[in-house]
Amino acid sequence: MREVTTAQAAQMLREADDILILTHQYPDGDTLGCAFAMCRGLLSMGKRARVVCSDPIPQKYSYLYHDMKECAFEPGFILAVDVADAPLLGSGLSEYADRVDLCIDHHHSNTKYAANLLLKEYAAAAEVVFEVLLELDVTIDEDIAAAIYTGISTDTGCFKYANTTAQSHAIAAQMMRVGIDTYPINRLMFEIKSRARFEIERLALESVEYYFDGICAVMYITKQMLQKSKALESDLDGLTPIPRQIDGVQIGVTLREKSDGAWKISVRTGVEFNASSICGRLGGGGHMRAAGCTVTGTAREACDKILKEIAAEREDERNSVH
Repeated sequence: MREVTTAQAAQMLREADDILILTHQYPDGDTLGCAFAMCRGLLSMGKRARVVCSDPIPQKYSYLYHDMKECAFEPGFILAVDVADAPLLGSGLSEYADRVDLCIDHHHSNTKYAANLLLKEYAAAAEVVFEVLLELDVTIDEDIAAAIYTGISTDTGCFKYANTTAQSHAIAAQMMRVGIDTYPINRLMFEIKSRARFEIERLALESVEYYFDGICAVMYITKQMLQKSKALESDLDGLTPIPRQIDGVQIGVTLREKSDGAWKISVRTGVEFNASSICGRLGGGGHMRAAGCTVTGTAREACDKILKEIAAEREDERNSVH
């Protein structure tokens, strides 16, 4: 599929109506921030638009859509935001997988499954959406600003991840000038935890294992842990970075058992390794410092599969140095 510029993406949306906006499965702040910012912007232009997600949207994001009414229509144009590959839409949106007209994204692993506005150097897809909205001459009100800020804040780990840029701070500052209060957003995203979240975090921490002389830490989240803790999908936000937070760990891995028995693997790395390259060896992808993939098998087999690829990545790194 062809790549488009910001101006071309804006023109496609200007000419479209009845726009269905798709997020990725297991929705996070960036995909949801993008979706609702774009939806509000399109609605302000007099267009019909709505957001759909394969999975339930966690309650903590309700401020993004608190006053929005459901708008029913037959889609005339389909937009995917922060979705690097069509399968990431999830089974609930699989009917749209080969019908996406435009994808707005920032992932290095994007497969270009649609006309693509892809700005890989941007920390969050919300930064790309912001530029499209400006190109559309949309007035950035407080609701749109809150959505854009949410996307940037969550994808930069509240501006502490390595992907954070001067642009990330500049756009966030613009959103604050619109009048949003960032404190409750950041508190919701990064501080408040349910009791179930505390319990699942405790169980996950007890599962941590170390490999490669301690530079790799692996953490598990099993179905049994979820049942014991009574944790919901929304309680799992923020768990995947934990292994990388351990002193001396350069590669943090979280293996989460899905309902169908497969394992969703999340990899976080420091500057020494490429998370996207590691996960790409198993059919996944993402960013250089944060990526994921899915494998089948037992917990041990899933762990061995990712460890094998980490070993291969380490070998490649050593060879590249020499």
